[in-house]
Amino acid sequence: MTERKATNIVWHAGNVTRDDREKINGHKGFTVWFTGLSGSGKSTVAVAVEKALWDRGVRTYILDGDNIRHGLNANLGFSPEDRTENIRRIGEVAKLFNDAGLVALTAFISPYRADRDKVRALMGAGDFLEVHVDCPVEECEKRDVKGLYAKARAGQIKEFTGISAPYEAPEKAELTLPTHQLSEEQSVAKVISFLEEKGYIPRA
Repeated sequence: MTERKATNIVWHAGNVTRDDREKINGHKGFTVWFTGLSGSGKSTVAVAVEKALWDRGVRTYILDGDNIRHGLNANLGFSPEDRTENIRRIGEVAKLFNDAGLVALTAFISPYRADRDKVRALMGAGDFLEVHVDCPVEECEKRDVKGLYAKARAGQIKEFTGISAPYEAPEKAELTLPTHQLSEEQSVAKVISFLEEKGYIPRA
C-alpha cells in the first residue's frame, strides 16, 4: 500500500516556515501519540488533555481512531496490512499538523510496535511523544463501553486486538499512564506536567 505511484512531482516550499508558525502560536508543534487497548482510555484522556491545553492557549487537534475511519481511512479494515496503512496515513497527517505549528493528539490502538516506530522516524527529533495508555485487557473488557469485547468473544469481530489479534506494548514510551490505577484527572495532570517539564508547553 505504501508503494509510490505518483511521478513527476516536486516539493514546493512556502514563504512561511514552521518556526514562523510556532512563534505566532506561542508554542511548539508536536504529536502526542496515545496507544493502548480498546477501552484503555485513550480517547477519554486525549479529549481531556486537548481541553486542558486549549484552556491554556495551546492550539491542538485530536485525530481519533474511530473518527478517522469515518473519512480518511474509511477504505481500510483491520487486517495487519490495513492497520499498518492506517497508522502510516495518520503519521503523515500528524506531521502536517506539526509543520503548521499545532499539537496533534492521536488516539489509536496502533497495536504494532514497528508501525509506531515508523511514525517516530518520519517526524523530526522530539516531535513524537509516545504515551502508553496501559490498562489490563481484563479491565478493558469489564468497561467494554462499545460492546466490542463481547462481540469479539462471540466471534462477531475478527482480528480484535487483545482477543484474537496481538498488541505490542511500547518498550520506550515517553510516558505511561496506568489508567486502571489513575483517575482521568490524574492522567491528564501527568501528561501536562510532562509537557511542561520537557519544555513543550510554557508552564502555567
